[in-house]
Amino acid sequence: MTGLIVGQNDNKRGRHVVSAMHVHLALVTRYLREVFDDAMLTCCEEFIHKFCEDFETELKEFNGERDHVHLLVHYPPKVAVSKLVNSLKGVSARRIRQEFTGQINRAIMHGHLWSPSYFSASCGGAPLAIVRQYIEQQKRPL
Repeated sequence: MTGLIVGQNDNKRGRHVVSAMHVHLALVTRYLREVFDDAMLTCCEEFIHKFCEDFETELKEFNGERDHVHLLVHYPPKVAVSKLVNSLKGVSARRIRQEFTGQINRAIMHGHLWSPSYFSASCGGAPLAIVRQYIEQQKRPL
């Protein structure tokens, strides 16, 4: 196993585990409402960065447009992506509503900022073909 992870800076270490797990998340606003401006995205990034620290994860990248945001999050194996996303959406929606009450409340339908849907994809590390080849080349005892 160490052949795949030696030399990587992004390894998370626990008592009994070394991992390098990243997830690309895309969150869209409810009904794809175009509510974000630069100031809101900057605040959203700050909220999410702090949230990730509290959730024992790390926000590696953040950016967005008027109706969605993209995140790259480094997380340990004990974190379920679905729980991460649901908590992140709840906290960020509350904080954005607090900071930008006038702008958000006019644009949001039925009190929700985020769509219940989201996109997630695991990413990082070696491509699957390389991992398969590495596993195939293990010296299995006969």
